[in-house]
Amino acid sequence: MKYIGAHVSAKGGVENTPVNAHNIGATAFALFTKNQRQWKAKPLTDVNISAFKTNCKKYGYGPSQILAHDSYLINLGHPENDGLEKSRTAFIDELERCGQLGIKLLNFHPGSFLKKISEEKCIKTIAESINIALDKTKNVIAVIENTAGQGTNLGFSFEQIADIIKNIENKTRVGVCIDTCHAFSAGYDLKSRQGFKQTWLEFDEIIGFKFLRGMHLNDSKKAFASRVDRHESIGKGSLGLDVFRWIMKDPRFDNIPLILETPASDIWIEEILLLKELQ
Repeated sequence: MKYIGAHVSAKGGVENTPVNAHNIGATAFALFTKNQRQWKAKPLTDVNISAFKTNCKKYGYGPSQILAHDSYLINLGHPENDGLEKSRTAFIDELERCGQLGIKLLNFHPGSFLKKISEEKCIKTIAESINIALDKTKNVIAVIENTAGQGTNLGFSFEQIADIIKNIENKTRVGVCIDTCHAFSAGYDLKSRQGFKQTWLEFDEIIGFKFLRGMHLNDSKKAFASRVDRHESIGKGSLGLDVFRWIMKDPRFDNIPLILETPASDIWIEEILLLKELQ
């Protein structure tokens, strides 16, 4: 079964996210459990937690249909000690908040070397950060999102993601989320039928489908291999509609959250209906 949704607003409280997802016809959703542009947030209250769980049950959202996203400020590969420790503390807090809410999947961008350390050193630091965080928390799976490779962001190649996973001690608590816009911008040809087949063949050989825990379904404003991260509405960008049709018809993408992060939230209802029709 395909679980299709969007990254919905948590305005007014995290407990509102299942309601907002239901209102757009989503069968999956993503959320921030705190303000994504602040390091610290008020702790979740018992009321927040209870209402979130109640609303998830009311609208039929189980753990395999929810993909949380951590703060944009976190850099688990930060080259400087202060920034690294701050990021690690914040990431642990994100995992703990997910645990409180009963969320099993926390999506995150791996990290950036900021032109101050080597890519190899950064990748090892990211893995070390994940190991520390997983050791201090329980149950929640750390889901690595591929990047477009913009600036000094790592995780744009399947090999880089595989290198991170290789250094994770508890591989039962690590997963991957593939963003279609990021992959295309990073140089993976999802647009052609042959390129689509080859991309997922490489993914399976290098990372493995057993690690795929979610996807972000976004078209791209920028051209193939641009290394620029700019999302576009489904079928209105450089990727086009075919790739989303192939994903929707492919059973390898069943039973994971398929999340829209497209820029026009006012048409998410239409985009979700479109994706359902492409099955």
